[in-house]
Amino acid sequence: MKKTLFIAVAALTLLVPFLHLAFPAGHPLHLSEFYVGLLGKFLCFAICALALDLIWGFGGILSLGHGLFFALGGYGMGMYLMRQIGRDGQYQSDLPDFMVFLNWKELPWHWALSDSLVGQVFLALAVPGLLAAVFGYFAFRSRIQGVYFSIITQALTVAAMLLFFRNETGFGGNNGFTDFKRIAGIAINTPGMKVALCVASGVALIGCYLVARWLTNSRWGRILQAIRDAEGRVRFLGYDPVAFKLSAYVISALMCALAGILYVPQVGIINPSEMSPAASIEMAIWAAVGGRGTLIGPVLGAFFVNGTKSVFTVWWPEGWLYVLGALFIAVTLFLPTGLAGLAKRFKR
Repeated sequence: MKKTLFIAVAALTLLVPFLHLAFPAGHPLHLSEFYVGLLGKFLCFAICALALDLIWGFGGILSLGHGLFFALGGYGMGMYLMRQIGRDGQYQSDLPDFMVFLNWKELPWHWALSDSLVGQVFLALAVPGLLAAVFGYFAFRSRIQGVYFSIITQALTVAAMLLFFRNETGFGGNNGFTDFKRIAGIAINTPGMKVALCVASGVALIGCYLVARWLTNSRWGRILQAIRDAEGRVRFLGYDPVAFKLSAYVISALMCALAGILYVPQVGIINPSEMSPAASIEMAIWAAVGGRGTLIGPVLGAFFVNGTKSVFTVWWPEGWLYVLGALFIAVTLFLPTGLAGLAKRFKR
């Protein structure tokens, strides 16, 4: 199962871009830019599901605030993309259009590295990682767990969303960032760039999966699972659960931030709605539907749920949330091991 799905993800990452570039529009084998972008989005969502599975499936830590780390990574990349617009914006200014509209005269201090791709990607990873480290340290040291931890993570992402809605923060307010033009001087809407971003998302997913698999199969992973099952006994044996839970939480946050960095150039927009509680809850649904504690299951769940969403939002837009709720209830009641467990049953 793991090997088959792993090969399928790798094949999709190469096959879809190839069919897009190798065959002209109108050819039966040609895939449009829409499908390249859709695959890229699904790959980014799969990284988020994998990240959540690392802490929930193996550590027993259900975070309902991982949408915050995803959005922070996206905002970090979005700041660079806004600077790359240059004077091609509506107001033909070196400042982003929303700053000109608000009558700002210079960039805020936190935009200091926004003209550097390397510097901004570093910040887009460092800021979510640091936030996860600080927040996680105080939460785990206080032995907050279970539903209480889920509630405070959701409260954190709601607070951040309200902050980013304010124009004074310098993040575009309600509209966020959009109208991107180029990356590293290359037009962002060219077929080659779209394919490159899609392939990069696939490579990132495979890399995150290999890292997560190595971690969970190591001594660190076995102790993390022991903490999930009996934290008190692990503490009695002389291990510090805080260090293991905190490291897992930070690694998971970095994976989500990486997904956000790759997601924003492909969809062309980032705004505070990505921090909404619903976005984080959807990540938990992907992991649960796919089968938490399996690594490969949440990847399958992200593709399955978002693929179903793409179909139902065309056929029955107003009914999608009902379908999603029914799917989650059905999996919880009748298939607690998710799609990965169902595949194992068929294999037997």
